[in-house]
Amino acid sequence: MNMHDHAIQCVHDPVLVTLSYLIAVLGSYTALQLAIGIPAARSAGERWGAITAAAAAMGGGAIWAMHFIAMLACKMDMAISYDAPLTVLSALIAIASCMVGLAIAGGGVFTASKLALGGIFMGLGVAGMHYTGMQAMRMPATLHYNVELVLASIAIAVVASIAALWLAFHMRGVVQMIGSALVMGVAVCGMHYTGMYAASFEPNGVDAATATQNGLSGANLGTTVFVVAAVLLVSVLTINVVRQRRRAMVQI
Repeated sequence: MNMHDHAIQCVHDPVLVTLSYLIAVLGSYTALQLAIGIPAARSAGERWGAITAAAAAMGGGAIWAMHFIAMLACKMDMAISYDAPLTVLSALIAIASCMVGLAIAGGGVFTASKLALGGIFMGLGVAGMHYTGMQAMRMPATLHYNVELVLASIAIAVVASIAALWLAFHMRGVVQMIGSALVMGVAVCGMHYTGMYAASFEPNGVDAATATQNGLSGANLGTTVFVVAAVLLVSVLTINVVRQRRRAMVQI
């Protein structure tokens, strides 16, 4: 008998799946808007400020928030909570990897080799975020992975990261950015759900209350993460628009 015959099935909540895609799109659009400031920076401080802001929007909003909401969308016949330090670490990995990718791709003259190197760093970081986030699951079950699907999810993460970096330094029109953000949302979700499909959950006989104690959980946690992330991203977008208008007025 295959060990996966007793695997607990994951049924995704369609509302949270939809919210995970929407936050990926909003985060991608915000990151693309903020990335305009990287080549336009007039000092090293300005450049790193723009890189950090764009990386926080992409890594924290489009990638991590999407990932965590999608994790919460996975409903199984067992109690699940999330280890707080590992969950925070997964978010930091996503943001840091986006910073490295943007810094490499956006340093000096934009070249294909810089794009590839930045995309590989960022993609591996995104995959690292995903599997760190998976490891944060506290539950009365043991995680097993399909190696081929794990490798496929890493490949998707790298390709999506290369695409994101190219778009960050080439898309300037609002309509172009919206279209790019919609595509990026599909790419980010594709990586996550491929990674989820690679996982199987085998009951291990541990008491559910013991396995899940002191972890993050809650019926409305996914919706809460979406609302908080969306408010932060819209606030950043608004501040960015105001700053751009002030600069434009100064230059007139």
